[in-house]
Amino acid sequence: MIISRTPFRVSFFGGGSDYPQWFREHGGAVIGATINKFCYLSVRSLPPFFEHRHRIVYSLVELVQEIGEIKHPAVRAVLQEMRVGDGLEIHHDADLPARSGLGSSSAFTVGLLNALHALNGRMVSKVELAREAIRIEQEVLRESVGCQDQIWAAYGGVNHIEFLRDGGFTVSPLVLPSAHREELEQSLVLVFTGFSRIASEIVPEQLQQMSQRQKQLEAMRAMVDDALAILRRESFSAREFGALMHESWCLKRELSKRIATGAVDEIYAAARDAGAYGGKLLGAGGGGFMLFMVPPEKREDLRRKLAKLIHVAVRFDHAGSRIVVYEPDGLDQA
Repeated sequence: MIISRTPFRVSFFGGGSDYPQWFREHGGAVIGATINKFCYLSVRSLPPFFEHRHRIVYSLVELVQEIGEIKHPAVRAVLQEMRVGDGLEIHHDADLPARSGLGSSSAFTVGLLNALHALNGRMVSKVELAREAIRIEQEVLRESVGCQDQIWAAYGGVNHIEFLRDGGFTVSPLVLPSAHREELEQSLVLVFTGFSRIASEIVPEQLQQMSQRQKQLEAMRAMVDDALAILRRESFSAREFGALMHESWCLKRELSKRIATGAVDEIYAAARDAGAYGGKLLGAGGGGFMLFMVPPEKREDLRRKLAKLIHVAVRFDHAGSRIVVYEPDGLDQA
């Protein structure tokens, strides 16, 4: 049995500039971090004693004979691309719900690729994992997705990622003094809005309107450099970082009417009333998790103000997708 553990992510700045339709012409960059909430995928060879050849367990249980019969699009695509011949059992578990703006779909793809390569006795690099996941999601599944989530899932950490016009990318870890990193972590509050969304229903509209929203996207990309300057100062200012997040969120709302709902606006306004410097809805928009930058002394005020919502305590993860159990010949029964 092989078990992979792949982190979810929170994005701070630059979202939207990671779509090939944008960065191949203008270049792009993002700042964000992976968190200590994970997607787990266990993979094992399935002995030929069952009526089914493959067993896939997630929110559904699929028992199939052929890979082409698998309903889960990412599982079907990955197994076909890797030309899997033997029967497999794949089991998925996660710390947080899917379709919530934390890059869960890409974490699933990266984690599955990592686990299958390990089952085949191969350790793959972070860059190979990220590139393979990007190719499968964009070219095989033809999903309207950017490139940052696959990179976060593969690499982990607090990073500055740049997207190049030639289609490549660079990942630069942000080496922060421990006091800065601690203040940043302690100032972040993650809350679940209570409703999920499907990015594929929102992103196509945003992509179609990119040429009309060039001013906003350029401004959001420029904020990456502003955020880097704040993070690299000798004295980190959570207030400035949060104010920049607020400015970025106001711009992001202009990209599409479907990004923010009335319920999202109410939550955001309540958080600001409770003392949050700024925040954002994570992911494509419409629902999922919201991230706020809050003075540590105001965290309880915000918690009381948003008492009806689920609050999730998070720390940063620095490892990226990992193989946490490696028993290719089965668990040791000795």
